[in-house]
Amino acid sequence: MATASSIEWTEMTWNPVTGCSKVSEGCRHCYAERMARRLLAMGNQRYRNGFEVTLHEDLIDLPRRMRQPRVIFVNSMSDLFHERVPAGFIRRVFETMKACPQHTFQVLTKRIQRLRELDAQLPWPANVWMGVSIEDARVLHRLADLQACSASLRFLSCEPLIGPLESLPLDGIGWVIVGGESGPGARPMRRTWVESIRRQCRHQRAAFFFKQWGGVRKHATGRSLNGRTYDEMPYMTPGDSAASRRVESMALPVLSA
Repeated sequence: MATASSIEWTEMTWNPVTGCSKVSEGCRHCYAERMARRLLAMGNQRYRNGFEVTLHEDLIDLPRRMRQPRVIFVNSMSDLFHERVPAGFIRRVFETMKACPQHTFQVLTKRIQRLRELDAQLPWPANVWMGVSIEDARVLHRLADLQACSASLRFLSCEPLIGPLESLPLDGIGWVIVGGESGPGARPMRRTWVESIRRQCRHQRAAFFFKQWGGVRKHATGRSLNGRTYDEMPYMTPGDSAASRRVESMALPVLSA
């Protein structure tokens, strides 16, 4: 189950784990939970347990069979560091990523404490980007925990952005994604919040990617900020550290879902 993705900042998704549970306000209108219900209704047996955490052993080695380099979002339908995912399973996922240097893997979690607990047990090749979700100031503590992580490149996903994030300490952070909430019940995102984060990224040399304004009909609101699209990605070559990163504006191809 590696599929082309319509997520603007990646190319493919790889889901060796599906299902999750809510941990903060950013989870309230979880898109993955809605998608899991839809896929189950379509007869997809990967979701026979609904949105319960489910391990897919047969998918762990899938990237090894993909020779063409890809940017891959790991577990778009779950959280790899969920407490119900065994540490041994997480290590096997990391071993696969280490064995596939042709790909770039993007891992995103809200469970930063579990990440810190396992950090020293995991291989951290340069092609693994580690991120945390920060939706408002109530979970800003996740940033400090991410900065302590051993990943070569660390990033923030401020999506859904449901409150202002001022004075972000972006030391060691190479990339920041910002996006509004979408779908039924979507909470509004203010322009001033987005512009503030963009300025902070400029001042602290982090790549800034504006994903969407969101809303019930996200395609209608688009993803343009002050008349332009921000598709910046962190660019690293072997031997780079987050501190010496360079930023380039690179638009990824948008592939059909």
